[in-house]
Parts: sequence; structure tokens; C-alpha cells
Amino acid sequence: MDLKNKIIVITGAASGLGLELVKLFSKEEAKIVASDLNEEKLKNLPPPAASLSFPADVSKEDEIKNLAAKTFSEFGKIDIWINNAGIWLPYSRVSDLDMSRVRRMFDVNVFGTIYGCRSALSVMEKQNFGTILNIISISALEPHLESASYGASKRAVDGFTKGLRLEVETYEGNAIKILSVYPGGIKTALFDEQKPDNYKDYLEPFFVAEKIISNLKLENPKEELVITS
Repeated sequence: MDLKNKIIVITGAASGLGLELVKLFSKEEAKIVASDLNEEKLKNLPPPAASLSFPADVSKEDEIKNLAAKTFSEFGKIDIWINNAGIWLPYSRVSDLDMSRVRRMFDVNVFGTIYGCRSALSVMEKQNFGTILNIISISALEPHLESASYGASKRAVDGFTKGLRLEVETYEGNAIKILSVYPGGIKTALFDEQKPDNYKDYLEPFFVAEKIISNLKLENPKEELVITS
């Protein structure tokens, strides 16, 4: 896929992997709609990284519907929608979990992704093309000690993504792709509260972003991309 002038929506775009994606897509001359909960960081995105910025909480479906509607109103289409926003909880035994934080994590990681997919599809089904890319985690594929709740949230996203892919394949004249990415740990602010013991071995956000964009540029991108090294 030639990314020049493609309309690309990215959630969680103001830091970490999202920010690196914004920068690299900008180099490809794509038109980027950057969305994030942190409005201040959105305002400070380096120009001309984003063609449009839109503060939104992915756990609130109305805000994500508005993101899709505003993008379509501005550009008349959506080529790629990347559900990148996500949160993590420090390692904890299940008996010690703060359930209010677990619920918030599921609201962001799981429902935020579902809302993003629904909003993207509301446009893509009409235009009959587009790519939805869900940033999941290697934690969806293998369990990690004292991270059961985070792994569960990512397994839920994985199951939803695979089910959606099957559903979209039944669409008449389908030209919509559903892609998933499973990165290993990434060096981002996600882990500021508690850095894992092996944090120094985590992936650089730029490296992961490069892999994602390289895959998108293929004529037939991998539907499931695992990035661990």
C-alpha cells in the first residue's frame, strides 16, 4: 500500500508507540488524525506530524463516534484506523487486584478497541474499503506471572479481532482488512508506575512502529504480526 495521502486515524497518538507511528506516517506523506486523552500532549505534537488532532477518551463510545464523524467530514474517507490506546496495571496477585483499576483497564483496552472498530466500520462499510489495525500484545498469546488481568484484557481484544475478521470476510465485495499486531514489551510511559525487571530488554517504540508500517506497505500485509525482536 502506498501511504501517501492516506487518511489514518491513530488513538493513543500523543506518546509512546502512537507518537512514533504519527512521526513515521508523516514521513510517508500520509494525512494523520491524531487522537489522545491527553489534550496538552496532542497540542505539542511536532508539526507537520498531524493533519488533525482530536482529544478523546476511547472508553466513551460517543467520543470515538465523533472522532470518526469529524475525520469523515474533514477528509471524506478513512483509509486506516489504528486502535493503539491502552493501559497496563502493575504486577499483582489476583487476590490483591484493585478492581476499580481492572474495570478501567477493560474499559480502555477492550471496549475502547470495540468502540474504535465500530466507529471505523461505520465509515468503511459505506466506502467498501479500509484497514483496521488493532495493537494487541504478546500477552494475548502467552501468560505472564502476576499479570492475569492485563493478559485477560488483551486476550479479549484478540478474540474480538479474530471474530471481526471472520465477519468482515463475509461482506459482499469486501475490501476491508482487519489486522492485529502483537508486540512484546515496549519502552513507554505505560510502565512509569512500575518498571518490569527486564525493562532494559524491552523494544524501542520506533522499532515497533517501523515494523508496523513496513507490513502495511506490503501488497498483502500479514493479518497477524508478532513483534518480539
